[in-house]
Amino acid sequence: MRRLTFPAGFLWGVATSSHQNEGNNHNNDFWAWEQIPGHVADHSTSGLVADWWRSAEADFDRAADLGLNTLRLSVEWSRLEPQPGVWDSAAFDRYRVMLHGLHERGIRPMVTLHHFSNPVWLAERGGWANPAVVRHFERYVSHVAAELGDLVNVWGTINEPYIYAAMAYMLGDWPPGQRSLLQLAKVMRHQANAHAAAYHAIHQVQPGAQVGVVKHLAGFDPYRPLWPGDRGVAALMDALTNWRFLDAITSGRFKLPLGLGLRRNLIAQGTNDFIGVNYYGRSRLRLHWRDVPVPAPPDLAWPVPWVNREIYPRGLYRFLMKLRRYDRPVYITENGLADSTDLIRPGFLLAHLANVHHAIQDGADVRAYYHWTLVDNYEWTEGWTTRFGLFGLDTETQARTMRRSARLYREIIAANGITEEMVANHAPHIMAQVFDSADEPLPVEASEEDAA
Repeated sequence: MRRLTFPAGFLWGVATSSHQNEGNNHNNDFWAWEQIPGHVADHSTSGLVADWWRSAEADFDRAADLGLNTLRLSVEWSRLEPQPGVWDSAAFDRYRVMLHGLHERGIRPMVTLHHFSNPVWLAERGGWANPAVVRHFERYVSHVAAELGDLVNVWGTINEPYIYAAMAYMLGDWPPGQRSLLQLAKVMRHQANAHAAAYHAIHQVQPGAQVGVVKHLAGFDPYRPLWPGDRGVAALMDALTNWRFLDAITSGRFKLPLGLGLRRNLIAQGTNDFIGVNYYGRSRLRLHWRDVPVPAPPDLAWPVPWVNREIYPRGLYRFLMKLRRYDRPVYITENGLADSTDLIRPGFLLAHLANVHHAIQDGADVRAYYHWTLVDNYEWTEGWTTRFGLFGLDTETQARTMRRSARLYREIIAANGITEEMVANHAPHIMAQVFDSADEPLPVEASEEDAA
């Protein structure tokens, strides 16, 4: 029987975030944004979400039951520093209890320091467009490392810097709702400087800590592979959104678009002990007649396109191989699917993990996989319209329902790999692609009977 076995000591986890799980984070800018009609797709507000601030430990038990040996969570800046330079000792105590709870269950925490939400006081002072954010962030990170560092030795500084900057300052869909390329560039520069300051601040407190950025990598391929316009658009989007930030914090060089030269930032050089990778899929781009890139229709071999992305497991392999040039270990810090029916998630999980295994076999230094996410959570301006959880959540009763994909993930963790029997039981239609590593979108033909 064929089997894909992962390295001994491989870390199996789930990823979460504070605002999406804790509930009643009413002192941050996203909470304020939700209250304004028209900002959230289903007109909902986050409210209690998964109620982690009061009862995360029940979900930690579920994580332990799955066999997880790591869990990625974030701490909420607005709880810990509700006013500039004012620290909430009760909030620090609650996070200490949560982190102790993970350790008691044999689960190693990875903590993200900024996961999209900002204290209201920071937003009122210009947020990430104000260069003062760098010293504010450094002060916050220094204090968190000093207070919680005995319980955490793996830190993610900023989650998905480009995604946050683009959504908040270029597309205007997130607070503060601005639409400016100039602001986008300014914010990304401040993010790189803030990451570097945080990196050095943590190492001053914890010299042996592992500190890295959590970077969203999105595949961009030409819709017409032989057409120069499509190839050029895909290459430009790939360079600017995927690699520019990573280049800056490893080499200290900020590559400017259109061959305009390099911008040096030596303080950022070498500020990555690992690279966190969030991967969800790809877009195939074509050059529109108005000379702007637009996404091509997604390939419906995977019939759940999400935010104009095609589900493309092989893309994860491609990124993991490209990341070898940075000579850093890689943690896959997010990978998941919005699938309330759980018809497709089992095949999604198997296909992506198969590509992770193939990358490791081909020389990629991948240490961990964090599935997004444990329990259905509040998906920012998508509200409750997208359900990413291994456990379903009834928002009225807070009841959890274990999905089939959770049972599959438990099997994978117990085996430290994928077996032919797992694929046969959960997604037999992708058997050849899982074990033969085909470079093509994997078909999904699951039925409601398969999910029973």
